[in-house]
Amino acid sequence: MPTRDTAWPPGAPCWVDLGTPDVDAARAFYAGFLDWGYEAPGPDAGGYVMCRKDGRDAAGLGPQQDPADPSRWTTYFATDDADATAARVTEAGGTVLAPPMDVGQAGRMAIVADPQGNPFGLWQAGTTTGVQVFNEPGSLVWNEAAVDDPAAAREFYTAVFDFSWEELPDADGYCTFATGDRPLGGLGGVVEGLPRGWGACFAVADTDAAVRAVESGGGKVLMPAEDTPFGRFAVATDPWGAVFSVMQEPAG
Repeated sequence: MPTRDTAWPPGAPCWVDLGTPDVDAARAFYAGFLDWGYEAPGPDAGGYVMCRKDGRDAAGLGPQQDPADPSRWTTYFATDDADATAARVTEAGGTVLAPPMDVGQAGRMAIVADPQGNPFGLWQAGTTTGVQVFNEPGSLVWNEAAVDDPAAAREFYTAVFDFSWEELPDADGYCTFATGDRPLGGLGGVVEGLPRGWGACFAVADTDAAVRAVESGGGKVLMPAEDTPFGRFAVATDPWGAVFSVMQEPAG
């Protein structure tokens, strides 16, 4: 099981969390196919819980802060200086939506948006370092953005995180990004019928079973399960409209 107990390197997608109007129902929904348990990080967490897989932090889930803002999964990028990274966001044409703030001893965070309006988070690790389990069923496996102008987005994220890019063959311009020699996530154009912005993909043992659980739990399938070179993949929403994807690794 791939695990990590130390801070993620700057620029790596290191955390995802969900803001939802019904925390208890969302907990039951996601446990139905990701097999999560839940644990409150402390008495002052305001309803926020850690989604736990095999005793390790896999994601976060809490009350929706702004009823006017759609329920969504937010991708957070690791930084060793949230204030400096937020400043680079504005210098590169982005927007700071929630200025850097301390979250107790857990870390320091900010919510920002790229120039095309796609929000994401910054996380400077304290006692909470980010996801502790990944690339295993019930945990985060990939983060990617769908944007209107991929070339402009690559320029922005390079300015903020110093990413390098590699275009995948026969993928309509889809590129992976990295800060070293290991791809950290991807970015491409908007796909018809799917939303814009950053998305979280969770590993599952059986994509078709996960899709059935999503539908029986009140969610909707936006892209039916299909085989890809990277695994069997589907895109769905939860009952409150938050989009996510699931992927089963290829056999063998």
